[in-house]
Amino acid sequence: MNYEKRTFEFPEINGLSKDQLALHIDLYEGYVKHVNILMTQMNVLAKSGDEFAYSIAELRRRLGFEWNGMRLHELYFEALEHGAKVLLADTKLFEALAKQYGSFSNWLEIFSKLSARGPGWALLNYDSVTKHFHHTWVADHEVGHLASLPVILAVDHWEHAYLVDYLPKDKGMYVQSYLNALDWETVSARFDKAVS
Repeated sequence: MNYEKRTFEFPEINGLSKDQLALHIDLYEGYVKHVNILMTQMNVLAKSGDEFAYSIAELRRRLGFEWNGMRLHELYFEALEHGAKVLLADTKLFEALAKQYGSFSNWLEIFSKLSARGPGWALLNYDSVTKHFHHTWVADHEVGHLASLPVILAVDHWEHAYLVDYLPKDKGMYVQSYLNALDWETVSARFDKAVS
């Protein structure tokens, strides 16, 4: 099975240039390409028995990095496609965030500060068992995920996501530009799916 790269069409986004987005899309397409390469290599080696067991194990470890890089970028980009839309107060997501954090604006302030230093991903996860949100920091794509928890929001904090438009010291401005550009209807629909 081959995975197809997704195409994304973005409106004008204040604070994220077309050049920045194009560079970022190229990186995403590399993840898709390498997922397919790894899957092909694993399928070939699997036919040879135990002789290549260590090689297959390393390919599977690497697959976690490439796969999660592919999927996290898809979540990141799809939340920008339809233009900025506010999160309406009558949505389940708004109500649940306000219940846990006191208000939506309290949550947004906390989430915006997750990226104080270093590259990685800031994720908002939801645990439908305990009905509780979690903020997770994923430094490498294959490390730090909370098993089985759906990702409601994914914000890329690696330099490739902002370096065309912002210096590393201005990463906070990039984060605000991204959050301001979100289509909250798309993000809210992920939450609705998680609680249904």
